[in-house]
Amino acid sequence: MLPLSLLNAAVGYPILVELKNGETYNGHLEKCDNFMNISLREVIQTASDGDRFWRLVETYIRGNTIKYLRIPDAVFDKVKEDMLKNRGMGNRGGRGGRGRGGRGGGGGGHDGRGRGRGRGGHNNYSSNRNQRNDAE
Repeated sequence: MLPLSLLNAAVGYPILVELKNGETYNGHLEKCDNFMNISLREVIQTASDGDRFWRLVETYIRGNTIKYLRIPDAVFDKVKEDMLKNRGMGNRGGRGGRGRGGRGGGGGGHDGRGRGRGRGGHNNYSSNRNQRNDAE
């Protein structure tokens, strides 16, 4: 279970976010992205000393300031069920499926892609030079 997939499954659920500076935010998860930046709505912010509280309509939290997230158990159950359903689907999808390359067309070799410059093997310069020497 990957953290981002778990966070994406928690959209719409209430979560608690604690930041590295000690502030906490309680609210409903509205959005999240690949950097774990999150947007919460109906938020209660608590100061790091725990003495002050603010009610916010919505807030945006940058992912690299997050210390931890508390997510409801219902989200974990939902993700586990989804994983079991996907596992039961068989061997559909997944990675590649065409051997080493993953995108088709072979796994390197002489199809014009694969190794880049200077790695040895097939390049036009050396084969042209050899043809010139043979012609002389």
